[in-house]
Amino acid sequence: MFFVLSKTFGFLIVPTNLLITLGLLGGLLCCTRFARPGLRLIATSVLLLAITGFSPLGNALLRPLENRFPAWDPAHGSPDGIVVLGGAISAEVAQARGTLGLDEAAERFVVSLQLANHYPKARIVFAGGNAELFLRGEDEASVAVHEYAEFGIASDRILAERQSRDTFENAMFSRQIANPRPGELWLLVTSAAHMPRAMAAFRAANFPIDAYPVDFLTTGLPRDFIPSGKLSSGLQRTDSAVHEWLGLLAYRVGGRTSELFPKP
Repeated sequence: MFFVLSKTFGFLIVPTNLLITLGLLGGLLCCTRFARPGLRLIATSVLLLAITGFSPLGNALLRPLENRFPAWDPAHGSPDGIVVLGGAISAEVAQARGTLGLDEAAERFVVSLQLANHYPKARIVFAGGNAELFLRGEDEASVAVHEYAEFGIASDRILAERQSRDTFENAMFSRQIANPRPGELWLLVTSAAHMPRAMAAFRAANFPIDAYPVDFLTTGLPRDFIPSGKLSSGLQRTDSAVHEWLGLLAYRVGGRTSELFPKP
């Protein structure tokens, strides 16, 4: 039930979806005796879309998320295992086109390959089922396992977690598969902006793990606050940031985690 509600509510509260819906509502009102309020809604929708897309709002919301967990220090020692969260591969594209199907979060998979080669004794858990609400195709983990083998990673090192549909289930099912022993060192590879929610979920699942953030969207430099020259980029960053902030809140309020904004 939580999964269905989160998918439905998540679609409705994405800033761009909200603003487009506002504009469409205004367009409908223009066909009625409420044409003047309808025009105001359309104007408001366009103005807010421009502000959201061209302003540094997205970066301002992303930076606290991406800066929360620092880069992992190799001085901690060689990891015994690496958990890679799904979201880097479009299983639908991979299945239809016969390709790897990497998407905008591709760095999760690429970095996991680098880590697997650098630490040849580490086990790899790729956590990613099918997160679609209606279309049920191939799961992401199955595609990943095949590709790891294509890149020369021994099959006995790879564990596929195919059941999860969200971050909370990633953590719960990954722990069951990995069965980490006391004293083992595990790394969690996921996008930097997603790391706070992921770490909160793994802590709630009683899976001690070190953060290995990748896929940064901000630089951490003053240039992050320069207005964007590309509307779509600004809108995407704002959508991603709002999704993560609301996800943190939903997980805490829903009792899935015990931390609203976890610290290292």
